[in-house]
Amino acid sequence: MLSVLIQIVIALVIVGVVLWALTQFPIDPTIAKLIKVVIVVFAVIYLLYVLQALLPGHGLGLRGNL
Repeated sequence: MLSVLIQIVIALVIVGVVLWALTQFPIDPTIAKLIKVVIVVFAVIYLLYVLQALLPGHGLGLRGNL
């Protein structure tokens, strides 16, 4: 469980740094907004995938029947 929480913190830090770095470069606002939306959507999907590990018996079935 602790490793899942560490993964979540690391993912949020990486997403935050990438979003901050994106604001540091002069990019067209439309392209920057699109990149931000893509990053946030992927981050949410990843976090939902990681959080499902905290729910017993609610896996995605990727491990087969153990």
